[in-house]
Amino acid sequence: MKQTISIIGLGWLGYPLAKELLLRGYSVKGSTTSVEKQVQLSAEGVSAHFLTLNPQPEGALNELTEADVLIVNIPPKAGKFGEDFHPDQMRQLAEEVRTSSVRWVIYISSTSVYPELNRVVQETDVQTPEQSAAPALVRAEQTWQALQTDDFRVTILRCGGLMGYERQAGKYVAGRTVDSGAVPVNYIHRDDAVGLITAVIEQGLTGVYNVVAPQHPSRAEVYRDSCTKHGYELPTFVEPDGPVPYKVVQSDKLMAQTGYSFRYTSPLDFP
Repeated sequence: MKQTISIIGLGWLGYPLAKELLLRGYSVKGSTTSVEKQVQLSAEGVSAHFLTLNPQPEGALNELTEADVLIVNIPPKAGKFGEDFHPDQMRQLAEEVRTSSVRWVIYISSTSVYPELNRVVQETDVQTPEQSAAPALVRAEQTWQALQTDDFRVTILRCGGLMGYERQAGKYVAGRTVDSGAVPVNYIHRDDAVGLITAVIEQGLTGVYNVVAPQHPSRAEVYRDSCTKHGYELPTFVEPDGPVPYKVVQSDKLMAQTGYSFRYTSPLDFP
């Protein structure tokens, strides 16, 4: 029997992920903070429930945790609510999940946890908040990792910059002045993010994994390409006097374990 999967956060990534999982025969439910979207999702076969994390869970959490797998896809909002808000959200949610029927949590994290180390970075480079450029996000990861036991699985997926569809790199820099054009990007197309998360579920992988496109062209290449494709005004690039810190985040570990073939290996291929 296919597992029941619950997605906390049926947003820009969670919604197409839910649709893909439905196509593969899973029973899918999820959360939204919009009544209008709740009606729309339910009409499309996704059992949608109202839930907010303020940071305490408010809404239909009991229904959402009646599942085999829980995917937690809540973007941190540190700029609006402060650094402690997202870790508090995850801590209070984890307390409820601990006593539920859920036996596997997949937490969608971010490559923003990695500092600019001027080299290729891998999953073991950041294991504690002190090693991270985003300590609060690592604290959230650790909250879920603390639940891991012989019969409770935890997977952390550190996604690169999610792009595709209406999220086009050129839109955000059109006509602007951009520094550090030579810095490599760490992007992934939404279709491949959905594909990799699905592969993780189908293969039952646990642990920490990066989720990033294999190729890392420079900002200047990506911005110029995107602006040209979509008719945006080209940005102006101003290079700094000295070297600029950077990082290259690879998904080699996840690719090796899943055998996944990317639809878009480079951000220059994003349609």
